[in-house]
Amino acid sequence: MTEPQPRHAPADAATRRKLEALAAETATREALVPPVSLERLRTLAAGLLREAGAPDRWRDYVMVILSNAAWRDAFADVPMNKRLLMLPQCLRHDRDACPAEMDGFGLLCGDCGRCRIGELRAVAEALGYVVLVAEGTTVVTSLIADGQVEAILGVSCMSVLEKVFPYIQAAAIPGIAVPLLTDGCSGTEVDIAGVHEAINLSGDGATRRLDIEAVRREVLGWFSERRLEEMMGEAGGSAERIARDWLLAGGKRWRPLLTACAYQSLRDDERDDLPVELEKTALSVECFHKASLIHDDIEDADDQRYGRETLHKTHGVAVALNAGDLLIGEGYRLLAESGLDAARTARMVRSAAEAHRRLCGGQGDELSWASRPGPLPVEKMLDIFSRKTSPSFYLALHLGAICAGGDREIDPHLRLYSDSVGIAYQIHDDLRDLHSPGGAGDLDANRLSVVLAAAWEHADEQGRTQLEAALRKPASDAGRGREMSRLLNRTRAVHTARQLLQMHKQQAIRSLDGLRCAPLKALLRRLLGKIFGDAEELGWCADHSAANAPLGELGSQQTA
Repeated sequence: MTEPQPRHAPADAATRRKLEALAAETATREALVPPVSLERLRTLAAGLLREAGAPDRWRDYVMVILSNAAWRDAFADVPMNKRLLMLPQCLRHDRDACPAEMDGFGLLCGDCGRCRIGELRAVAEALGYVVLVAEGTTVVTSLIADGQVEAILGVSCMSVLEKVFPYIQAAAIPGIAVPLLTDGCSGTEVDIAGVHEAINLSGDGATRRLDIEAVRREVLGWFSERRLEEMMGEAGGSAERIARDWLLAGGKRWRPLLTACAYQSLRDDERDDLPVELEKTALSVECFHKASLIHDDIEDADDQRYGRETLHKTHGVAVALNAGDLLIGEGYRLLAESGLDAARTARMVRSAAEAHRRLCGGQGDELSWASRPGPLPVEKMLDIFSRKTSPSFYLALHLGAICAGGDREIDPHLRLYSDSVGIAYQIHDDLRDLHSPGGAGDLDANRLSVVLAAAWEHADEQGRTQLEAALRKPASDAGRGREMSRLLNRTRAVHTARQLLQMHKQQAIRSLDGLRCAPLKALLRRLLGKIFGDAEELGWCADHSAANAPLGELGSQQTA
């Protein structure tokens, strides 16, 4: 059996410098805008190795330095007191003789001088860095979420860098990595000159990392009765009062948040107050969304939303339909009266109308299926999702970009990103709601589900016959959901749905590869973690285990 090739950096300094120079040339030639997807890094690394005549065993190292080259300027622009240096405990030459103690944050270096950890820590801390001697401790997530850290310089082995990469990429935080020169969990070596060079990187600009939570707080402040009256005028009758009450009802305000964040990432100075024009635009997006929920609840015969009765249960179907229609009209009125110039207003109205029509087409196909439920191919199911759910994501981002005067070249990226996010969002909901308590799950309520479609494709002839028979039973049948669940468990349907979820999240990431606007690209990458609640824990080293246990909830916060 062939021994696995070592994955560490080339030991020869001249080789490292040659590869680093080629990586910098490649990043410039390809106009790389970070974060660069893993797939693109892999492709570029293969080409660089061919150009250099270097062996394939250095592919992972080249991927790291290509990512470094893409992030270099953004990292250099981050103030040093906003940077984190992470050093591995394995740099200790003699672990048994090391006098340092451990706590929940990692190694507490005693500056004994027996290894280079103390030297590097002292240099970095003198410049203002936060320094942790630990492999991927989960406290990093808290430091990033709190805004204490806006860039990371990590020294580690290739295996740890490989595992950490997706999480740093998800946070879209400028990162420079210095791979170790030798493998192992103790007495390892690193290019000290390379670490010093990275520590001292500085630039003239100021890296823009959007504070999503600050934008969220401002957006939430728009949804008060007083503020709506200022933006939309006083409610003039019962229909307007009912519609406004629904507009103020629960919800995470994802769509107006997306509009505001897209705007902020494209404007010249994000420190300026958000203008009224943007506020009206974002309110229009929420009007469209809340109207679609009213109609959706009627179409699906849902009784509860936001922990309260749906509008048609409280006021009747006719009043609810009217309130939904009114909110659609309010959305278009807000766009028309936003105060933007005629060209941008026209673009926004066209975008809203297109999204509205596409959403209704997807919803119409789902309603047609619900009237005569039966087998539906996964491909057709995903097409319905792309038309039913994706338009609201695209509209929210697109209107924010138009409001900021964004270049039309970003539109295709926003559309591809939104298509993938919308499909992934619906699959995520399908998996969560597959069989919710109280008979509200997709199987019990006779709703379209990608899991059901996957089950049909995986089932044998007998299984398909049984699925068809179960689908024909009325949703009120008490045993229908249990029978469907039993049939699904015989197939790999849930596993397939989870694979599809990951595939479409990855497609969303790939859709950003050609996007040249770094702040917008970073925002969209981070929003994936926000939307799907992806865990952002960092920690996969033998030296990092029980030491982090006392951190409790501190390490569970999300980075994105």
